[in-house]
Amino acid sequence: MSDTSPGPDEVRRVADLARVGLDDDEVERFTDQFADILDYFETLDEVPAVDREADLANVMRADEVRESLDQSEALANAPETEDGYFKGPNVS
Repeated sequence: MSDTSPGPDEVRRVADLARVGLDDDEVERFTDQFADILDYFETLDEVPAVDREADLANVMRADEVRESLDQSEALANAPETEDGYFKGPNVS
């Protein structure tokens, strides 16, 4: 465990900020869990950085202007239209 493990006072403060009521048993349990989580972060800090250039490539196609459907063709298969637009169900 690290030297900066959170104590019960820090857990109560975080619980108050989150507007979560904790009893003494929960404070004790969360204190242990917070300490474990902080230990995991310390372990991640020990992972060496990778020094390499990323081989990046643009996988998107180039934009190109093409002929599109006119309004009547676009609405031809729509189950329901209104005033030249697609009509969908009302959302409540």
